[in-house]
Amino acid sequence: MDQRHQSHHRPQHPNSNHHDNHQSTFKRDMDDSGRGHFQHKRFRPGQNHHPAGPSTPPSSPPTQSLSIQRQLYERDFPLYKQPVEVGHFSLDSERRFFNDARQLRYYVEPEKSCPNFDLRDGYRGRFVKRDDRVKEKLDHILRWILANRSKLQSKDTAASSSPCALGVDIVTWRGHLTKLLTTPYETREGWLLAVTRMGGTLYISEVETEAARRDRENRTERHEEMMYWGYKFEQYTCADDAQSLPDPGGVVNTNEAFCTVVQTRLAEHRLLFSGEVDCRDKDPKAPSPPANYIEMKTSLEISTPKQRSNFHRFKLLKWWAQSFLPGVPRIVAGFRDHDGVVVSVETYHISKISQLIKNETNCWKPTVCMNFCCEFLSFVKSVVTEDDPRLVHLFSWDPHRDVTYSIHRDSQYSFLPDWYVREMTSSTSRETHHHPPQT
Repeated sequence: MDQRHQSHHRPQHPNSNHHDNHQSTFKRDMDDSGRGHFQHKRFRPGQNHHPAGPSTPPSSPPTQSLSIQRQLYERDFPLYKQPVEVGHFSLDSERRFFNDARQLRYYVEPEKSCPNFDLRDGYRGRFVKRDDRVKEKLDHILRWILANRSKLQSKDTAASSSPCALGVDIVTWRGHLTKLLTTPYETREGWLLAVTRMGGTLYISEVETEAARRDRENRTERHEEMMYWGYKFEQYTCADDAQSLPDPGGVVNTNEAFCTVVQTRLAEHRLLFSGEVDCRDKDPKAPSPPANYIEMKTSLEISTPKQRSNFHRFKLLKWWAQSFLPGVPRIVAGFRDHDGVVVSVETYHISKISQLIKNETNCWKPTVCMNFCCEFLSFVKSVVTEDDPRLVHLFSWDPHRDVTYSIHRDSQYSFLPDWYVREMTSSTSRETHHHPPQT
């Protein structure tokens, strides 16, 4: 179950309105009269992202928006290297960071095909809910980076003059990349992504939109309980070690998490990202991570062809994107009734999901998802060129709009903490010297 990690501050302007006059927020090169000397330009996939040459002056400003029209991304699947786990970390019952696997759990397959798990059990008396008003930004990933800098050392970083070079282009949460993959097919929820460049690496952290804040603050009791159901399903099917059994009578504490950290490459973009992992295969002969990880999901039981079609077209898109990115090979889904009782359990192999959906009309295409994500990262690279942890480019998208951005210096959107910047910019810093705050 993937928790959304969002940054600390919400925008001053409502996300639904600021596109209408976005030109006023863009950084523009001004001529002597004070007028901007370029026209609004749209970033077209596949175009030269850094125009240069006789016909275009080198000072030409970056393109100001990115189209999400699906047909622009219907081409060959981009190169996506097999993700490699370079580390992991755990968050305990009080959300404290540990550079180890103490929170990793082991999948125990239900004995019956109709297990009748009651997902409502424990909601009133055995549930500790993480405070989702607290926006953790990238802090846990940054703690992992400081504790494991030697794992990121490469020829690239050794040759770099910057002490804070990591040898990767992008650092972010898997959940943020999932949102990018699903954007071409999203019709309801927009997003805000803050981007800062330091040491040649782009750090991407989500900012809560006004719409998301309103939804969070106005959730119904039913909605809150249904959010608990997913965690409860994990408790029925996951054990603390390979020899033990699940303990459904225990406390569900959503502060606890085990996260993988993976490195991979999407076309020319070198990625380092982290995502929560629900459990692993308990077979000692299972392949090494992330190929032994399993994602746990719950969904309403499917009773009609229309429900099956909607499941394929909408829910499977997000399930596929979330697990494909870190290389998690399978999803175990508990199908429940309206009362929260699991009536069946099915396994979905990520590599076979595209076959499942191929007969659906107007269905999503993995190649569109990946090509859009790739082009968004190229767009970000072309825009965010100044190394400055106090400078934030805020990329914004609403359904049926282009992606646009605004620029903020020393603002509420800054998200790289002082302890991280200080440690990374110290040429003498080592893994063993300073320890970042635990909370």
